[in-house]
Amino acid sequence: MIQEIIAYKNIVDNIEGLMEKSPYKKNYIIEKVGIPSPTFYRKLKTLSFTPDEVLSIAKILSPEENFMLELKADIEQGKQDIKNGDFITHEQMLAKLKSKNLI
Repeated sequence: MIQEIIAYKNIVDNIEGLMEKSPYKKNYIIEKVGIPSPTFYRKLKTLSFTPDEVLSIAKILSPEENFMLELKADIEQGKQDIKNGDFITHEQMLAKLKSKNLI
């Protein structure tokens, strides 16, 4: 647990440098995170972002990593759905789409 906290602290301490190295402008990050600009810059200066805000910023700065994590989570959810029998066959799905006039 201590190791994870140290890693998190290092990320927060270096977040401004990570933003400067990214291809995204701070205004874009501010808009996507949804923090008012003055608050964002105050939090950046004092390194007082909440863990959720840091996560939102990290998802913006590392979209490929975020995509892969979401994809892995979706695959695991799919495996769990199959294991629980929570699925429909291809034929059932086609029939459902046809009944809604989508195909």
